[in-house]
Parts: sequence; structure tokens; C-alpha cells
Amino acid sequence: MSTVIVKNVSKHFGAQAAVKDVSFEVNPGEIFGLLGPNGAGKTTTIRMVLDIFNSETGSIEVFGGPMTEAKKDRVGYMPEERGLYQDLPLERVLHYMAALKGLSTSESKARTGAWLERFDLADHRRKKVKELSKGMQQKAQLIATLIHEPELIIIDEPFSGLDPVNTQMVKTILRELSARGVTLIMCTHQMHQVEELCDRILLVDKGEGVLYGKLADIRRRHSGHALNVRTTGPLPALPGIREHKTTNGNTTLILEENTTPQQVLAALVAAGAQVEQFEIAVPALEEIFIQVVAGKNHPAGESRP
Repeated sequence: MSTVIVKNVSKHFGAQAAVKDVSFEVNPGEIFGLLGPNGAGKTTTIRMVLDIFNSETGSIEVFGGPMTEAKKDRVGYMPEERGLYQDLPLERVLHYMAALKGLSTSESKARTGAWLERFDLADHRRKKVKELSKGMQQKAQLIATLIHEPELIIIDEPFSGLDPVNTQMVKTILRELSARGVTLIMCTHQMHQVEELCDRILLVDKGEGVLYGKLADIRRRHSGHALNVRTTGPLPALPGIREHKTTNGNTTLILEENTTPQQVLAALVAAGAQVEQFEIAVPALEEIFIQVVAGKNHPAGESRP
């Protein structure tokens, strides 16, 4: 059974359509990417899942039915806007957030201590939240989201303000949670982060879902007729190549319509080339998004999948 099922939901604010007929499902143990530029409708969609906003159409199920107050204790939500009390010591704020989720004093102290150590914040536990750096506040917000061990975690822009070391640490934690069966929905406009973590995605633009499914399938569907090739010596002349581009020793070959990758590989071997790399050129998610949005806004371009 899917942890979250969203069917044909819509939401307006006045005359502005923030979400238009969006549908998706999220499975147990999955890291699901809800992607799109700022203002695309990601946060509004999540707030409907959390029952903060009511959807005007369609239906939403969480843990097999409508959201309830009891179910909210099984959810961890980290909004993009930080919601910690700025004038209180960090440790006290985290204990309070844990108490709101029903943890006892002893549970709160044990889990808070463990998470502060994990996030390298133990030496800052008595500082007021406002005295922490932006990255430290982001880590503190993550602790507040995770401390009650939720079964469903929804995080909005989880890597905001984090340096590369802390970004990698958060990715490791998210993978650990997924491996334990926790369901995660990650909202972000940083598509390169999603490519490392997510198996499936929904990409939204102007409130509409424009790409949905397994990331590998989406990338394969939008890959061009091209190869990435690297050889130890100069690349020999090859038949069936329309054009080629070389960057930092790596060459991208654009094939003629009737040329197959197998034919190119056979030609390389026949020419005696020492092949170090040979792969189908798959576009980055950000490139695919630009292609799809351009096609959606200009009907003569690429059609919507």
C-alpha cells in the first residue's frame, strides 16, 4: 500500500491557480522527489497533503485514508521557512518540539543528545537559536523534524544553507532512513541533488505535473541520439556521425538517424582505438526540465510526455 496517494488535486488563491490537477503516489521506504522552480506549486501541494490547505478537487490519502490528528504524529515536516524559536537555547527548543510529538522527558533528552552529536551541534546546545549560523539552524530544523522518528518525512529544500560536508551528511541520513522503511518526500528546485537520491520524481511547473515516474525511465525517454566516448589516443574518423563535441578529453558524438551505437563501437574496434569510455549520452534532469517546459509553452516544440 502506498504511503501517500494524491489524485487530481487543485488549489486556487483568488484567480491564481497554484496547483492544477496534480496526481502522484509515494511508496514505503521511497525517497520521492517533488521538483520544480520556485513558485511551481510544490509547497502548496505538500500543505494539502498535510491538511494545512484543503484541496478543491480530487482526493488525498495518507497511511491508507484521510489525514487525521493522530496521523500527524507519524509525520515529520520541515518547511523551507525555519520555524524554531529564535530567542531560546537550542536544546530547550528541541525538547519542546519533541514534547509536542508526545515524547517523554527521558526520550527527548536521549534523542536530542544523540542527534546533536550526529549533527556536530553538541557544543552549541546552550546557544540561542538566533546565535547559530544559517547552516546550524538548518541542521537544528532537521533534528526537530526527525526527533520523534516519523514514518513519513516531508522536507522542503533540505540542503539550504549547508556546506558540501553537511550536505553529504544529510544525504547519508536520508538514505539510512529510507533503508529502514521510512517514506521521504523531498521538495526542491536543486535537481542535481535529486539525481543522487531519488528513484522516482514528479516535476511540476506553474502548478502542473510535467514529468512523473522513474528517473531512469525519464532520462532514457529524453536521451538524444548521442554517445559519450573517450579513447586513449585521437578519435579515429567514424562513419555515421553527424557532429561531435569534445570537452576536457571527453567527446560527445551525435549520430546520424540510421546509425546505431553498436555500429559505432564496431567501427572503433575495427580502427584499433583503445576505448576507455563508451555510453549512451543521457541528459541531466535540469536539461530535461528545460526541454519539457519549452515544449509546453511553445506547442511547436517538444510535446508533453
